[in-house]
Amino acid sequence: MAAPMKPQSLSCVSWSKYLFYFASEHLDFRLAELEAISQATKSEVRFDEESYDVKNPFLVVESPSIECIHRILSRSVLLRSIHQLLAQGTSTEELHENVRKMPKDLLDPYSKPDQTFAMRVETFNKKIPQKVKIEKIKALPLAELGFKGTVDLKNPDNEFHLFEYYGWDCNNAPDEPYHSYFGRKIGEGQRDRIQEYHLQKRHFIGNTSMDAGLSFIMSNLAQVTQNSLVLDPFVGTGSLLVSAAHYGGYVMGTEIDYLVLHAKGKPSRSKQKVRAIDESIHANLKQYGLESHYIDVIVADSSKQNMWRDQSYFDAIITDPPYGIREPAKKIRAATEDYIITDDMKDCHYPQKEQYELTDIFIDLLNFAAKYLQLYGRLVYWFPVIRAQYSESNIPQHPCFKLIANCEQPLSMKVARRLITMEKIHPYKDDTAEARIDIDHFQGSFRQKYFHKEKEIPNKTNPS
Repeated sequence: MAAPMKPQSLSCVSWSKYLFYFASEHLDFRLAELEAISQATKSEVRFDEESYDVKNPFLVVESPSIECIHRILSRSVLLRSIHQLLAQGTSTEELHENVRKMPKDLLDPYSKPDQTFAMRVETFNKKIPQKVKIEKIKALPLAELGFKGTVDLKNPDNEFHLFEYYGWDCNNAPDEPYHSYFGRKIGEGQRDRIQEYHLQKRHFIGNTSMDAGLSFIMSNLAQVTQNSLVLDPFVGTGSLLVSAAHYGGYVMGTEIDYLVLHAKGKPSRSKQKVRAIDESIHANLKQYGLESHYIDVIVADSSKQNMWRDQSYFDAIITDPPYGIREPAKKIRAATEDYIITDDMKDCHYPQKEQYELTDIFIDLLNFAAKYLQLYGRLVYWFPVIRAQYSESNIPQHPCFKLIANCEQPLSMKVARRLITMEKIHPYKDDTAEARIDIDHFQGSFRQKYFHKEKEIPNKTNPS
């Protein structure tokens, strides 16, 4: 889990409280995305990490300026909304008392006669009828707040929310909420981007295309900003390039599979018999008006690093390496003897391929990033695991990198993948040690482990 950003001491600046309301998905990614966006956009925030509950979608955050809040909202896909926190309490009585204690000048700009407003009630993990919501609004000591404007439920100038948190277990929700919050809505996150860039609307997709939400999260963790140079060395159909280009990055990639890269293989959509002639990564970027950020993609073996000139190119490397489950992991087989490809053979020559072991993929990836990533650039990649066998010692290490975040996405009770974020903190030198893995998680075949069914242990106390 990512630690909260530690802002510089600003004794002369007043820090205001805000309520961050997260979506109920990818819980392990919330703080990592928040920290990455805060740093990338130079938006100072702080919160109490010890009291943070990953199951609670509400997080009280402090920030010195509303501009910081708007910058975070402009990028986050895990935030539903952010609210100016006016009062909170662990009981209804405490909330009402804190509402009465609110400084009058806190609401003055929003309670004038020319300001319309609306009151909303939202509960987490407990459904309550509209009648009860209206009663809760009426119970708020609103008369003491001095609202002079009129109510407008459709398009108000200011929207006030009462949030009630009833815990995580919806089957055993208490009669009264564990915590209540009252605040004014500042704005919404970028959840709409998930539907706008949804794979079902995408022109060119494949079996392993990354969904839009996770693609945006990866670009946020990689801190892709305007004019960043971004590489995906296992580019596939280019989903990660689309999200990086959305944030202003200039994107390129490599892919060993010619048929995938040029849309010559079998279509992934169930009712599509043949691929359209114009399916390509460039077409995907053009679909969203991002073609000016597309550099190119190269049919190449990512394990062969001698194709690159020795210098640091990239601001970010984001990738989802093949696991050998839905798509095979292959690399060019090393030549067993010196041979020459004659000119008449070049047009039709296809080098032999061999299995690319997962351990080698990640070792090569870190070694490549150490050489070609800019100092303080970020490497973000997926790491598949068998959950019962995983330990932190399985994560690859390199002397040029420090681990920033390690977030789990469960895929089943047995299997997960972890999104690893690393930052290059030391320059690469000729004598720099190579990447290492303390405990190899992929001994044997990950594919066999993935499909292997555990034998049931017989219950000796109940032979039947």
